[in-house]
Amino acid sequence: MPGALSRPAVVSRISDLIGRTPLLELARSETGSRLLLKLEMFNPTGTAKIRMARQMVLDAEERGALRPGGRIVESTSGNTGLGLAVIAAERGYTFTAVVDHHACADKLRAMKALGTELVHVADDGTGELATAAREELAEDLARGRDNTVFTEQHNNPSNGVGYFPVAHELYEALNGRLDVLIGAVGTGGALCGTARELRTLLPSFTTIGVEPKGSIAFGGPAHDYYQSGTGTPEGAEIGALVDFRLIDEGAKVGDVEAFATCRAVARTGLLIGGSAGGVVHEALVRLPQLPPGSTMVALVNDGGEKYLDTVFNDTWMHDRGLLDPAAEREIEELLSKLRGSR
Repeated sequence: MPGALSRPAVVSRISDLIGRTPLLELARSETGSRLLLKLEMFNPTGTAKIRMARQMVLDAEERGALRPGGRIVESTSGNTGLGLAVIAAERGYTFTAVVDHHACADKLRAMKALGTELVHVADDGTGELATAAREELAEDLARGRDNTVFTEQHNNPSNGVGYFPVAHELYEALNGRLDVLIGAVGTGGALCGTARELRTLLPSFTTIGVEPKGSIAFGGPAHDYYQSGTGTPEGAEIGALVDFRLIDEGAKVGDVEAFATCRAVARTGLLIGGSAGGVVHEALVRLPQLPPGSTMVALVNDGGEKYLDTVFNDTWMHDRGLLDPAAEREIEELLSKLRGSR
């Protein structure tokens, strides 16, 4: 993919701005191993998921399932919905997003601003994650309707294909030198799609998947969690795109540690999203243990601007028992040590 890291000077559609996101060195160990963040918040909508949103729509068009004036339906906690909202708007489709009250309010407002029809799976005002119920309602809304597609992100192969360019961007930027790829496991598309394509380019590297404590992809126990857009909650099926053959190790990070990491990283000048906090936490803990001179890349799937009312809100954090200044200080000290090694 020659020129993958250079953007065209002028584009004609928002989706032409997808990809070619930068890498930031966040930390370096005393032995020269470095942690690079793939900053996917530099995509339109501030998230990686617009990559797969575009691919799902393109593939639906190619097979004739979606035609001019059609409707797209998806169950989403926010970021996939934002991506589909942009793609639908620029192509003239109607987009119906099935959501629950676990989704970030700013994401819902943004989808609505882009012309999305929001359908809540429950209007009781609770903050519970309702992935299974959302999926069922989205399928019902699309069933039997002409020119209507339920993109079904958790089981749509196009989800993973949408991330193939990430592998090429990493390969080109790093001149083929990558030892560890670490990322969140939700639908499985971002991490497994990237890893699948990257394995056609590199002879060997380690893939580490990260999910919230309470998620069930890497086993139980199951319980509620606040990291949004990631993991597999109790009652939901593990997505077909979670390919355990491509994941060498699975890790779990709790909400307290994930959000403390977000808040500590913010003090370096970078805002990252809640699930990215879990990924970066695991990466920082592992970095000093890597062989000297290793390169670890963490997929940071969205930025922190959508979480100002939650992860970066002391009251919201305190009310849910998530505010832990000691955990934040611990991450700050680790970051300070590792950044001092650069």
